[in-house]
Amino acid sequence: MKTLTLKEYKYTFDSLYTSLCLFANKYVENLETSQDLVQDVFIKIWEEKTAFKNDKAIKSYLYTAVKNQSLDYLKSAYVRTTYSLDGEDISKWETDQFFYSEVLISDTNHLLEKAITALPEKCAEIIRLSMKGMSNPEIAEELKISINTIKLQKKIAYKRLRPLLKDYFLLFAFIAELKQ
Repeated sequence: MKTLTLKEYKYTFDSLYTSLCLFANKYVENLETSQDLVQDVFIKIWEEKTAFKNDKAIKSYLYTAVKNQSLDYLKSAYVRTTYSLDGEDISKWETDQFFYSEVLISDTNHLLEKAITALPEKCAEIIRLSMKGMSNPEIAEELKISINTIKLQKKIAYKRLRPLLKDYFLLFAFIAELKQ
């Protein structure tokens, strides 16, 4: 068991912060609050010099701590009276099934985003807009470029993404099934 050095702590923060915020957001449905909750967890492990067995233990601890922090926030009197949450909603969020599926979705989004950032800037922008559900004409209008340019950029993106993500095909299929 060892505590994180400043360099390890910074690396862990940089590599997991965004995924953990998106994960927390599945519970609290407010990005600013999610960011605060995740920062609180990171501050706590730094201040308490929390020790870990290995890298997997760190990741597991962080996801569990963020889940617990999010649930504590939702159970707080302020949130329950302001947003009128009922116990049934919170009970669903406390289940292992919800937790594991959200961790899996968060990790998958992280893999996909990492692959997209390896694309040329214009390709990445077009793929992100497409993933948000925008059609080719909508993307062309938004970016003020031709539909043929959109199609060409998507073709380039898919050609580059395919080898980067080929090992994760079954994971993506499983995630798509979870979301239905």
